[in-house]
Amino acid sequence: MYEGVVQDLIDELGRLPGVGPKGAQRIAFHLLQADPDDITRLSDALIQIREKVQFCQICGNVAEAEECRICQDPRRDAGLICVVQQSQDVAAIERTREFRGRYHVLGGAINPIGGVGPEDLRVRELVARLADGQVSEVIIATNPNLEGEATATYLARMLAPFDGVRVSRLASGLPVGGDLEYADEVTLGRAFEGRRVLSSGTPG
Repeated sequence: MYEGVVQDLIDELGRLPGVGPKGAQRIAFHLLQADPDDITRLSDALIQIREKVQFCQICGNVAEAEECRICQDPRRDAGLICVVQQSQDVAAIERTREFRGRYHVLGGAINPIGGVGPEDLRVRELVARLADGQVSEVIIATNPNLEGEATATYLARMLAPFDGVRVSRLASGLPVGGDLEYADEVTLGRAFEGRRVLSSGTPG
């Protein structure tokens, strides 16, 4: 509908999650009228996120080094791992200040219709983290929807053979069909307090 680079910008913005054609058009014209310094800062941020940000080699969270700040923190309880779908979920849980363990980011959830199976997630890496026997509990904090529940059930079955590892699931407070990323601090805090055990290995 528009000429050259303007339409190109609208098309690229429209590819972003949650941005429809009208939203992309509004953003594009906002950028056209914005202060040049604002555009430069945005451009620099996009370039830096591409050049500097990577994924933690331990948990899979976003990081600017080989390990994220949480995995580097010796004050975090290495015996407690919270499994989430995406890095945004780590930030949501951290805001509650209820969890002092470490994380494992799966990179998604099981979704057969979308062509996402367990082999497409960081499940093998999670299992490998339990091999040294230091982990005592795995809290599954996948989203309370069909995909999240399927993933939680699969993980509980995969982790059941590990002796001495309790597997729990976030319980009360999270609405079915919602996303963990958008839950408020109180709701997430109550969910942690009310988590339920899915399986518990026999102490070695």
